Amino acid sequence: MNRQGTQSVDHDYSLAPVPGSARRSLLTMFMIMLGFTFFSASMWTGQTLGLSLDLTGFWEALLLGGAILGAYTGALAYVGARTGLSLDLLAQHSFGAKGSYLPSALISFTQIGWFGVGVAMFAIPVANLIAPDSRWLPYVLVALAGICMTGSAFFGIRAMTIVSYISVPLIAVLGVAAMVIAVKNGDMSLTEKFAQQQGMSVITGAGLVIGSFVSGGTATPNFTRFARNAGQAVLVTVIAFFVGNSLMFCFGAVSGVYVGGNDIFEVMVALNLTAFAILVLGLNIWTTNDNALYSAGLGLSNITKVKKSPMVLISGVLGTVAAIWLYNNFVGWLNILNCTLPPVGAILVLGYFCHAKEYEKWDEVKQQVNWFAVGGVVLGALVANLVPFGIASINGMVVACICYLVGEAIHKKK
Repeated sequence: MNRQGTQSVDHDYSLAPVPGSARRSLLTMFMIMLGFTFFSASMWTGQTLGLSLDLTGFWEALLLGGAILGAYTGALAYVGARTGLSLDLLAQHSFGAKGSYLPSALISFTQIGWFGVGVAMFAIPVANLIAPDSRWLPYVLVALAGICMTGSAFFGIRAMTIVSYISVPLIAVLGVAAMVIAVKNGDMSLTEKFAQQQGMSVITGAGLVIGSFVSGGTATPNFTRFARNAGQAVLVTVIAFFVGNSLMFCFGAVSGVYVGGNDIFEVMVALNLTAFAILVLGLNIWTTNDNALYSAGLGLSNITKVKKSPMVLISGVLGTVAAIWLYNNFVGWLNILNCTLPPVGAILVLGYFCHAKEYEKWDEVKQQVNWFAVGGVVLGALVANLVPFGIASINGMVVACICYLVGEAIHKKK
């Protein structure tokens, strides 16, 4: 393959590092990462936290979970910006040329799944609001949303930037306004509402905060490779995960305690702000879904060696066609699969810091499969899913790192 040729025609650098001339400004990177973290499914977690913790415990869980999630994604942001490489090209060095197919397949499969779930998360409530008796309207809305979200991912980082610049301010302003109005119009103060039901520990709550977006956060290098330097990448990523993710938890928590729902959409509908509710819901899902599909396209590109754009189209069609089925049947499985991705991210970071100089020659991969990295992901995922104590994603990452370091020690002895 002509790598130089790929660079000249592929503005998303599917199979090559992002050059300095294609790097983006601090503001652009912040908007992209903030839009990425505006994840509607996080509101579900926010509702659980709001109904299970008092207000102090809620903030403590948010801060602790956010700090750990920020450290994880910040480390990935640093590696992505330093190398200019996507998650999948980084995986070639830590997992081997063919071993990288495992993380690429995992990220593609989970992100296509979440894309489909996200499309249905928009279509189903909007259809129920507009025409609750219609059988065909949810499918029409799924098709329209799927086309729009696939389109921005297809056109790549440029189109995703435009979507983020439009969506992020609107979501933040309208969502916060609705949340404040709901609290002011409520029958009790926020402190009293949060205290009505308790029973969850702060550690458990922090685990939910981490688990809500740790799988998506593993794809951080796919976006921060466009940052002008590693410092900017880490800064915007950590702030975005604190601000963006926390805002989603707050939307979900306020919705849960005041209107009994799990989405700011339901708060806005309850406040008779229906048009704004549909707008915020659609934009909120769009900013995450195009990022998810973009990552899926890059993952499939690594496996097939075909540039990202056609892989995004295939992924978008699959996610859209299966959207309602995924929403009804697959969310539980996706949550299980989420535990496979933190071990991947941990090994990517560890691999870079163990062999930083090797990444300067990004297209020279020394091994086909690093079985200790592959084994780390498999064992890490098993531990994350089966061990009942601690924080699942951290348990998985620790096991994955131990497996990788054992492999490093054995390799050095040879």
